[in-house]
Amino acid sequence: SFIHIYYIYIYYIKFRRNNKKHHQQEQQKMNFSSHFSKTRRLIFNTGTRTGKHTPLCSKNRHVTTLSLAAKKRRGDKITMVTAYDYPSAIHVHRANIDIILVGDSCAMVELGYDTTQPMTLEQMIHHCQAVRRGVIFACNNNNATPDNNNNNKPIKEKKKQKSHQSLLVGDMPFGTYEYQNVDKALENSYKLIQKGGMDAIKLEGGNKHRSNTIQHIVHSGGIAVMGHIGLTPQAISVIGGFRAQGRTAHRARELIDEALRLQDAGVFALVLECVPDNVAKAITETLEIPTIGIGAGQYTSGQVLVYHDMLGMMSHPHHDQFMPKFCKQYAQVGHAITKGLEEFKKDVENEVFPSNLYSPYKMNEHEKKLFDELLFQDAEERKSKHELTAKKLKEADEYEQLSLYGNSGNGNKS
Repeated sequence: SFIHIYYIYIYYIKFRRNNKKHHQQEQQKMNFSSHFSKTRRLIFNTGTRTGKHTPLCSKNRHVTTLSLAAKKRRGDKITMVTAYDYPSAIHVHRANIDIILVGDSCAMVELGYDTTQPMTLEQMIHHCQAVRRGVIFACNNNNATPDNNNNNKPIKEKKKQKSHQSLLVGDMPFGTYEYQNVDKALENSYKLIQKGGMDAIKLEGGNKHRSNTIQHIVHSGGIAVMGHIGLTPQAISVIGGFRAQGRTAHRARELIDEALRLQDAGVFALVLECVPDNVAKAITETLEIPTIGIGAGQYTSGQVLVYHDMLGMMSHPHHDQFMPKFCKQYAQVGHAITKGLEEFKKDVENEVFPSNLYSPYKMNEHEKKLFDELLFQDAEERKSKHELTAKKLKEADEYEQLSLYGNSGNGNKS
């Protein structure tokens, strides 16, 4: 009847209105979710609390303190390698290493000091910034590899490896966090995070004062901290040099107490350096957080090596620089460097390099002719100036040999 048709029409209109309202609400939720995801990526891709740094790998999986803890629970090993500059950061990141440590060992392997103690906060920030730029470059250029047979044009990888953004950890150098005033340590930690672009920092030592400092940095400052016990290079003046630690039962038990103390203070991981493997195993099994060993045996949650040591950067065909007993050398890059430099010297002296192949910049014939004409116009003037300059340099050289150094040496005139 007409009444039934009328009620059906009213119900249809209400249904359309409710359906349209529901669709608008769902669309608003989707828009908010999209906006939230973009905002979240913008915040968490920076690697710092300030958000002022260039985002790193927006498309890659990020290694975080939580993902490292999950690795330990699964029994997956963690990898960490040091990097101190732009090119080493690129290489380490492209190898999909979990953690890149900008270590104060830079003082020894890069700057030539005998210990890590001379390293300053300003120098650490300088190297941290270079490493961050290297990681950014590696992130943005990780989908192609150079083709050496095709003018170095990038080609697609045959099998794309799953890549991730390494966690960046910076060492707090000697003299920047040992103060009784823990706010001073926090202030310097902020500098390494904000100016250096690190995701986390690393501190050495496990005494009560150090744990209080770490607790303040983590809980009051909101900065992730990695601990470091065993051989602590910054304290060599106290421990008597680069010596293995924890080789007595009493000292080994103290290391376990230090590890627990640092875990309670809030460190997300702990480096164990130069301790017996059974001690490292006991510490690893005691802690919930991951342990990363260097000279600490196979039972830790992960391993770390110094970039220069593991790649043989200082190796030479006729003599090798001192190598730590615990370090496996995976390459002899120093040999290749020496060979390349010697071949360069030989090619230059024998006038083999540069050949026409490496002289790509040419003038056209018209410009060549004009250039020859310009040279001809002032040839005599340039010749006289050349002879006058050569005479002055020769006289100065003789003055240096005769008046300043006398006849010491070979005493020859030229």
